[in-house]
Formats: sequence, C-alpha cells, structure tokens
Amino acid sequence: MISSTNSSEIPFYFILMGIPPGFEVFHTWISIPFCCFYTVSIMGNTTILAVIRAEPSLHEPMYLFLSMLALTDLGLTLTTLPTVLGILCFNTSQISFEACFTQIFFIHAFSFMESSVLLAMSFDRYVAICRPLHYASILTNQVIRRIGLAIICRCVLAVLPPLFLLKRLPFCGSHNLSHSYCLHQDMIHLVCADTTINNWYGFFLILFIVVLDPLLILLSYGLILRSVLRIGSHVERLRALNNCMSHILAVLVLYVPMVGVSMTHRFAKHAPLIVHVIMANIYLLAPPVTNPIIYSVKTKQIRQDLGKNYFLWLPRSVMILVTNSSELPFYFILLVIPGVEVFHTWISIPFCCFYTVSIMGNTIVLAVIRAEPSLHEPMYLFLSMLALTDLGLTFTTLPTVMGILWFNASKISFEACFAQFFFVHSFSFMESSVLLAMSFDRYVAICRPLHYASILTNQVIRRIGLAIICRCVLAVIPGLVLLIRLPFCSSHKLSHSYCFHPDMIHLVCADTTINNWYGFFLAISINMLDSLLIMLSYGLILRSVLRIGSHVERLRALNNCMSHILAVLVFYVPMVGVSTTHRFAKHAPPIVHVIMANICLLIPPVMNPIIYSVKTKQIRREIFHLLSHK
Repeated sequence: MISSTNSSEIPFYFILMGIPPGFEVFHTWISIPFCCFYTVSIMGNTTILAVIRAEPSLHEPMYLFLSMLALTDLGLTLTTLPTVLGILCFNTSQISFEACFTQIFFIHAFSFMESSVLLAMSFDRYVAICRPLHYASILTNQVIRRIGLAIICRCVLAVLPPLFLLKRLPFCGSHNLSHSYCLHQDMIHLVCADTTINNWYGFFLILFIVVLDPLLILLSYGLILRSVLRIGSHVERLRALNNCMSHILAVLVLYVPMVGVSMTHRFAKHAPLIVHVIMANIYLLAPPVTNPIIYSVKTKQIRQDLGKNYFLWLPRSVMILVTNSSELPFYFILLVIPGVEVFHTWISIPFCCFYTVSIMGNTIVLAVIRAEPSLHEPMYLFLSMLALTDLGLTFTTLPTVMGILWFNASKISFEACFAQFFFVHSFSFMESSVLLAMSFDRYVAICRPLHYASILTNQVIRRIGLAIICRCVLAVIPGLVLLIRLPFCSSHKLSHSYCFHPDMIHLVCADTTINNWYGFFLAISINMLDSLLIMLSYGLILRSVLRIGSHVERLRALNNCMSHILAVLVFYVPMVGVSTTHRFAKHAPPIVHVIMANICLLIPPVMNPIIYSVKTKQIRREIFHLLSHK
C-alpha cells in the first residue's frame, strides 16, 4: 500500500457507519431483518444453483445464465455481509485500509457482473424468441462459457483502474465513511487531492456499463416485441412474452434501485443521511434477495422441481454427487439408552436440566462480557469464544437427544446425520483449540505481563479466532468426504443419540483403512497436540511463578489460572474416559458407552459457565449486578 501510494501517511483503518446513523442503540433489532435478508439471499441462490445442477433437464442456456446470476448474487451477498452484520451484531465499525479496498473491488465487480449477466440473459431471450430454430446452434455450451469468461474479464478490468487511481491519492484526517461497507463514491470524498481523473473514469464506467447495458437490453426487447407482434395467435404471443417475464422483473429489480441511488446522490445531497444509507442498502440487497424468489415463482420448471422433492432433493443431490452412487440409506436409527425406552420421560428431566443450564449459563456469560466494557480484555474475549463454542455444541446435539426422549423421533435422515457429524466434531475440535488459545493468554499474562497488551491486541485475537475456525473446519471436512464415499450396510442403527464418526464408521461395508488413519492423524494433530501445548504452557507458567518471591503473589498468580485449569480438566478427562472405554472396554454394556459419550459432550458446556462464574471475580460481580438490576 505504501509503495502504491508513495506516502507513508496512510489511514490504517476506516470507520463504517451503522444502519441507520444515530440509532446505534437499536442495532440489535435492526440486525433481525438484515439477517433475514441475507439468509433468504444465501439459501435462495444456493437452492437455484443446486436445482439446476441436480436436474439434467435444466442444463440449457437460459438456466446456465441463471446460474451465473445466482453466483453473482451470492458473491455480492457474501461481500457485504461481514461488515454489515459486524456493525449490527458486534459493533465492529473499523475496517482496515486493505480490507476496505478489497471490499470495494468485489462490490463493484459483482455489481457490474450483475448488469452484464442480465444483458447476456436478454440476448438469450432474443435468440429464443426471434431465432428459435437456431437457438441450440448459436448458444452452445462453448459459447456460454466464453460469454461467462468475457463477463468476468470485462468487470474485473473495469474495476481495477479506479482502484489503483484511488490508492495513489492521499487521504485526509477523517476516516469516517457514510455506509456499512466501502464504496468508491464514499471513499473519494475523503481524498485531499485532485480527483479529476477518478471522476472522468467513473463517468466513463457509468456510460460503458451502467448506461450501455440497459440500452442494449432495451434494444433486445424492442426486437423481441417486434417478433412477438408478428405472431398470429394471441395465446402464443402471451406465451412468448411470459418467457421473458422473469428476466424483465430481474432487470427492474437491479436498475430501479440503481436509478434511485443515483437520483438521491445527484439531486438530494442535502437529504437526511438515513435516506442515502437506506437507498444504498436497498440497491445492494434487493437483487440477491428477490432474484431467486422471482425465478422460483415465475419459472415453471424450477417451481416443479422444488415442489417435487422439497425436503430431500438438495442434500440428496450433494451426497449422490460426492459418492457417485444412488444406493444411499435414507435414514439412521439413533438410540439414547437402549432397553429403557419406557423411562424416556424420566430420563429427559436431567437432560433437559443440563441443556437449560448450558444455554442459560453460556448466554449469561456472553451477555455479561458484552455489556461490561471492563471485561473487553483478551482473557474474556477468549472466554466468549469458549461460550460460543459450548453453545454451538449444545444446539448441535439438543434436537436429536430431546427428540428421542420426548417424541420417540429416533430416525434421522442421511443428510442430517452427516450435518450433525460435521458440527459435533467441528465444535469439539474448536473447544480444544480455544482452550489452547486461553493457555497462551495465561502464559503471556503471567510470564510476560509488561507485553500483554501489545501482544494480545484485538486484531491478534480476531486472527486467532479465525485461525481456530479454519483449522477445525478444514480438519473435519476430509473425514466427512472420506466417509460419504463409502457404501453403508443394511443396518442403519447407531448406538448413540447423535451422529459421530466412530459410531458411523462401524456401519460401513468397505475398507476403512484411510478413514482410520485420518482419524488417528486428527487425534494426534489436534487433541494430543493441543493438550501437550497446554501442558507446556503451564510448565513455563509454573517456572515463572516459582521465581516470584512472595508466597501471596505466587498464590494469586496460580489462582488466575485456576478457572482455565478446571475447564481443561472438564474437557479432557471425559475425552480420555471415552477413548479408554472405546479402546479397552469394547465388550462393556452398551449403557456404559452411551453414558460416557453423553458426558463427553454435555459436561463441558454445562460446567464451563459455572466454573468461570464462580472462580472469576469480575464475572461473578457483573452477574450479581445484572440480576439485581433485572
């Protein structure tokens, strides 16, 4: 960045504004509709892609262009999601200089791609109606691939020059942007230099893409309308126009908000800032949210395919794609405690209590840390990660366990079982990784106290959290893929109340050597390595503590680690017990294995909030304040 701008005076961050400005206290409530919009956009466009991928009859030019539109909408959604929800849910309004320019690139590139794909779709409609006999010969798969590549090259090459033109300019002292994401129009106002070249290039882009594309779309529909009016049958004319209706609505959804934003920006500069913010968000959110709805409702083939297999087609198609086999078990049978089904109602009482304590305890810990500024320190931020991990683990197993105990719902679909398998193991590995990060926090706090604030900055903690997520997800996915590819026997009965790898591997009718070796590698690289590193950190901590002259100070230093030590024991002791039972007590009664497995997953989420609430003075005091205030 310094070399590209020829200046060392570069703002390291920008401040993004909430939605709407001045209503920061209502961010939690405002986040609800935004979460709904993003969920609809991601699920809707993913559904469109999966339907087109799974149904061979939809492998036609019209639907291939629709796939490009869905991919573009997904890219636009995922580009703005981190900053928008980061501000609303976590009050993280800062964005680094580099991340801001990266977001500018993707926002404008995907916006231009949206326009370009709609232009390509209008060409598809023109050929389908005006030259139907040559449709298959003109729009071949090779031509469609070339069009897609041309769209990408056009948009990327259009966005890169203004990005470099903006980076070369010096920025003023103000770093405040007026939206919840980075836009070129917004950042150019912070520049303290002549922006004539930038403005002229922006005007060229508007003419070359934003104006040219809708004019060409209008031209294509003029030709389409001329051909339609030549059709003698009134019914056939309506049918031809109806084939274009989805595309017309998608064009309106993109260009109407775009024109609205431009009009507001040009002729309503002195309007309240909330108007500009709302218009900008409508412009970027409306197309990804409404396009999948439009094409699902207006396109008969997609609507029929969705209705035909509403619940099973998506995960089923993914599983068949991965396994290359249609012979998959449709469900597994889960068990809580075999042989005592008549007592399920009574057994559900302690389980219900455990889940309630886990959810309430971890939620309270998160609420206390969020509400109290004095707890916004590395130790408590890591504790927040631990509480979130425990909540994830709790919500992952709760549906199947309580479903069996309360409703005798012991069947779980093949896809849901693999989804639960993924989350159970991911959150278990995250628990181990977060405990390792917390041991590093205790090591720095005791062994290098003067450098504590400079080492464990908020940016470092965010990177550690991201590294933990990536580490655990990337560790679980290969095991998942290796298991999905294998054929399962006729028996679908699992021996626990949730799906996890050691239980499911026993139902495979094939060689599982690779799976076993990969499981052994995971046990070594995560569970064993984490525990060894935790022990190493406490060895270094103990060495530093023993050098302290005062007996009182030594006890105080050790007491600061007591909560973490208990959390480590609560996690690893049941895990060692389960492993020992699994390896050396295979012939023990099934109830032993079931109880040990449930203890391994239930005890840490239940005990961690209790341990930290009792042993940590600041949290205990804030909980008392919170309860007394309520």
